[in-house]
Amino acid sequence: MTSLDYATMFRLDGRHAVVVGCGGIGGEIAAGLAAQGARVSCLDKDPATAEAVRDGLADHQTRAHAAYPVDVLDPASVGRVAEDLGDVDVLVLTAATNVRKRVLDYSAEEFDRVVGLNLRATFDVVRAFAPRMVERGSGSIVALTSIRAVVVEPGQGVYAATKAGVTQLVKTLSAELGPSGVRINAVAPGVVETPLTEQIRADEAWGRAYAEKSALGRWARPEEMVGAVCWLASDAASFVTGSQVMVDGGWTAIDGRFTPPFG
Repeated sequence: MTSLDYATMFRLDGRHAVVVGCGGIGGEIAAGLAAQGARVSCLDKDPATAEAVRDGLADHQTRAHAAYPVDVLDPASVGRVAEDLGDVDVLVLTAATNVRKRVLDYSAEEFDRVVGLNLRATFDVVRAFAPRMVERGSGSIVALTSIRAVVVEPGQGVYAATKAGVTQLVKTLSAELGPSGVRINAVAPGVVETPLTEQIRADEAWGRAYAEKSALGRWARPEEMVGAVCWLASDAASFVTGSQVMVDGGWTAIDGRFTPPFG
């Protein structure tokens, strides 16, 4: 007889989920986790963003959700919040930045800024939250990476390097934390309509080329990232760790933008 209840295995009732980075995709993920029954703590550098997302969760359940200002570039700040939050069942990391330049045009400051937020902060946040999961023998961590972890284009080199680095951290942590019952996975979005991609979408030809690169022929909406995260957070993914789930509309499955004629 299975130990999983198929009727509830996607539910997160009674679990405490923390979302780090609540703008755009992060806000939708927080809403999705709450809709599945989790109590959600919203963490963001901008207190107003964290509070707005928390307040938007009020209709999902009567439990008290929380909002915390936290600068993920400050390990001490992250550590204090992790201590305040206590036991955490689900940790989702979404914070990221990009400077779209060719590598030879990058300044050292720009390199440090992108690596610091995308890679170093992932390292620091996991180190702050994972030990208590290890002590309890359970937990699910989900890091958002990108299609750029596996495919790249001019101007995306440093960003891509950080996302590939996060992917390798996820794999290593899955090996190190797995024996303690803690799972860690990545969700890799394709092109998503967020403030980070506004520059691309503002250029009609550029935006259309990106849309046509995927099998579905369009950009993703932020809410389309939620299902993969909620699945990985839940018991439905109880034997999934060290994986990177591509939520890219088929971008990485297709070679080039040309559709050849048939017949």
